[in-house]
Amino acid sequence: MRRVAGIDVGGTFTDLLLTEQDGAGVTVRLAKVPTSIANQAVGVVKAIEAAGVSPAELDLIIHGTTATTNAVLERKVAKVGLITTEGFRDVLELGRRTRPRAYGMTGTFEPLIERPFRREVAERMNAQGQVVTPLDEAAVKREAEALAAAGCEAIVVHFLHSYANPAHELRAGEIVRSVWPNDYVTLGHALLSEYREYERGTTASVNAAVQPILDRYVQRLQGDLSAKGFGRDLLVMNGNGGTVPATVVAREAAKTVMSGPASGVMAAAATLAQSGLTNAITYDMGGTSTDVALIHGGIPEVSAELTIDYGLPIHLPMVDVRTVGAGGGSIASVNAAGMLQVGPHSAGSEPGPICYGRGGTRPTITDANLVLGRLDPDRLTAVQAKVSLADIRAIFERDLAKPLGMSIEEAAAAVIRLGNVHMSGAIRMVSLSRGYDPRDFVLFAFGGAGPLHAVALARELGIPEVLVPARPGLTNALGCLVADLRQDRVNTVNKPLDQVDMDEVKRLMTAQREGALAVVAAEAAEIEETVVIHGADMQFRGQTHLIRVPMASPDVTREEIQAAFEAAYFHRFQVRLPEIRAVLVNLVTSVIGRRRAFPLASLLDASARAADVAGAVIGERQVHADGRWWPAKVYARDALQVGATITGPAIVQQIDATTVIEPGAVATVDAIGNLRVKA
Repeated sequence: MRRVAGIDVGGTFTDLLLTEQDGAGVTVRLAKVPTSIANQAVGVVKAIEAAGVSPAELDLIIHGTTATTNAVLERKVAKVGLITTEGFRDVLELGRRTRPRAYGMTGTFEPLIERPFRREVAERMNAQGQVVTPLDEAAVKREAEALAAAGCEAIVVHFLHSYANPAHELRAGEIVRSVWPNDYVTLGHALLSEYREYERGTTASVNAAVQPILDRYVQRLQGDLSAKGFGRDLLVMNGNGGTVPATVVAREAAKTVMSGPASGVMAAAATLAQSGLTNAITYDMGGTSTDVALIHGGIPEVSAELTIDYGLPIHLPMVDVRTVGAGGGSIASVNAAGMLQVGPHSAGSEPGPICYGRGGTRPTITDANLVLGRLDPDRLTAVQAKVSLADIRAIFERDLAKPLGMSIEEAAAAVIRLGNVHMSGAIRMVSLSRGYDPRDFVLFAFGGAGPLHAVALARELGIPEVLVPARPGLTNALGCLVADLRQDRVNTVNKPLDQVDMDEVKRLMTAQREGALAVVAAEAAEIEETVVIHGADMQFRGQTHLIRVPMASPDVTREEIQAAFEAAYFHRFQVRLPEIRAVLVNLVTSVIGRRRAFPLASLLDASARAADVAGAVIGERQVHADGRWWPAKVYARDALQVGATITGPAIVQQIDATTVIEPGAVATVDAIGNLRVKA
């Protein structure tokens, strides 16, 4: 018996999918427990135990975590010092020509590294990698000792143009390590060998700021698991959709930012592959936020221009997920102007929505769904003390309906509609803004709350079909199970394409491939196939933003790169610029170690299926939609057989999510258990 657990820690719940495989086939166990905010490791262990096994019985754990993301967003990070080129200590604070608020010269920004801990030393490389000023080695040692004495837990060495020649950074790193009290030393070029000193510096500062936090968390988790007998492999999800061994994950801790959202996108890609689909917009609505991403041609879009918070760009390859502060726990209120507002504040898991009975007193999107009959008050997950529907309606009347001059139902419907507006905007960002028509995609809806809103969103955006996977509330945990091992390498060239040395291109890409292959090969026991993907980040001269262009191999010709870039640019902007020179900015190589395919049909419990659709009906209740109440049948998701068809209005319930089939929509169960809804 081989047991593998995928565990995802979200802002509200910690989800687990456990597979047990032997000669007879694959069986699945599920668990969903409240996230332990103070120490996520506690929730992870509780989820394993809730699945009815002990850690000692597990052969492999793949873990997606929000530890680093939350640390940066909440600014609960380690104290970091910086050693940089003389005259450039304020690069991290000056940034680009942006401001915290789009309108008006207001708002403040605090870099992750405070100014007193940003120290300068004499050294200078030019953009061609030639030494202009030699490195002052004595100054490096002196400043490192001063930063350690000042209480800095981690340190960054970030010199100008180190991507072109890292010699000074490498030597400074040796000196720093000789006096630094721990291993939390980040060299800017080692993490990101790209031009743009600001983005390279912020990426390095994020890495240093979360390195001790992630390292302590992983060690604590491994210790808790070991104490209960677990002695096998622990893999951690990276933001690029791949996994890395827990023993080395803290070295490049910044790569785990967006780990949780990326796992859901990887699960979507695996589900699409087994469903015969290639294009989807993924829509993950949880308790705290909503994440959307795009899968085109079966491959998730990856970007190296993520900005996690104002002034904190992280230029590492990551699944391009856009996040909005609209989740089931998003709080609805009437602002000072008398307008309804939904989010960005969330009730989270503590105290949570009113209906969870944990002390929440402010109306949320989840509570609005309950008021409108879209959720069953008797089947909510993790309710601590039951709160009556009458009490929830009274709060809606007091806080929203009366101030807005609406009925309770109208106020609740307005909360849902406004939340949908926020989410549809994020979907447009990942599709229309890149030249993709949403009508050419399916909406892949998951998360505990995603299926509640998906059909309404699809109608608003003109998306013809919604796909709700078999276990929507546990899809991120499934993503951990199906995620491949992945390594990405980036090197800056930053020259007009007609001046690029193509032999140097071949040398760099070959080195990228070999270095990434060596890391992936370390987990050879989990890999069935290795895939290498080459690409280039390009732009026309004078432009700022980059476009990723696929490349067939390191032996690609100059003419092939030019043609691929022009085609990609035209697809994105529908314009050709033959009079402007193309610039080859970065070379990119991704090596993906494909893990064993997960049989998604095993998520279904065949023994629970009813003989026909009527046998899956477990009740009927009134549901509010399109401005009126409708009688709607309620179906048990596990009882729906393959091929079953449902016409809305209807409600489909399961342990991890509820799906609303809007009036007039038609849903069908496909061969692997997905609910396919024609919106």
